[in-house]
Amino acid sequence: MFDTRNDLSADSRAKAIRLLNARLADAIDLGLQAKHAHWNVKGPHFIALHELFDKLAGKIGEHVDTIAERVTALGGTAGGTLGAVVRATSVPAYPETISDGLAHVEALAGAVADFGRKARLGIDEAEELGDADTADLLTQVSRETDKQLWFLEAHLHAQR
Repeated sequence: MFDTRNDLSADSRAKAIRLLNARLADAIDLGLQAKHAHWNVKGPHFIALHELFDKLAGKIGEHVDTIAERVTALGGTAGGTLGAVVRATSVPAYPETISDGLAHVEALAGAVADFGRKARLGIDEAEELGDADTADLLTQVSRETDKQLWFLEAHLHAQR
């Protein structure tokens, strides 16, 4: 870790950095999954889903930047390389051969829900570390993730 005048203990900062880097890897992976769906979606709702997936990728990109900046503010190194993401992501692998719009919605909804669940778990972990700022950051990520999940699931409810 790098020196900082941040008043959190070095142990709390180190644990928060590990927590944040895990969510960073997941967010980068999830953002790439959304872009994959954006590029490869086909079907009668193409344009609506193409745009939805692009907006989702954009929102996730905002999370990526916010999480990475918090890591570095705590004195850590943000693990944003492809190798770091491959080693650390816990997001389920995306099915690379699908093209049907609703199949993409289903796959993304599962990945987004998983990401949101892990963000909420991170809130509790950050609070236990005494890191209210990381807990707040993850609360914002969780709130926006739930909103994006709602947008995705709205497309699935019409099919049930």
